[in-house]
Amino acid sequence: MRLLTHNMLSSNIKGVTCGFPLRIEVEQVVEKEVDFNADFLRNMFSKIDWKALVGAARTMGYGELPDEAPESSALESYELLRKFHHALLELHLVEGALVCPETGRKFPVSKGIPNMLLHEDEV
Repeated sequence: MRLLTHNMLSSNIKGVTCGFPLRIEVEQVVEKEVDFNADFLRNMFSKIDWKALVGAARTMGYGELPDEAPESSALESYELLRKFHHALLELHLVEGALVCPETGRKFPVSKGIPNMLLHEDEV
């Protein structure tokens, strides 16, 4: 599971008011090279929750992103775009779990696929 996916997921358990961002528990992370596309990254920047991305990247062992979201003008920097690209698209959670920040409910991630199915009493 890429951090792009993680940044779009939240806990939809009945009664949960703050299900984002899901906390990551890491068992296995791999890095997979992905073609660099600066235009894609610039377009995605405004859709990403920066704080959630930085926290997730650090949990997965990547600490190269700045704490604060850069100004959109900084997206002309190749170095910043490469770091953003690596965190967003090249880090993959292969095995682990996503944890609801409110309830502590764990959603397993197996072979890179998060299982977000709810139990009957959670719907």
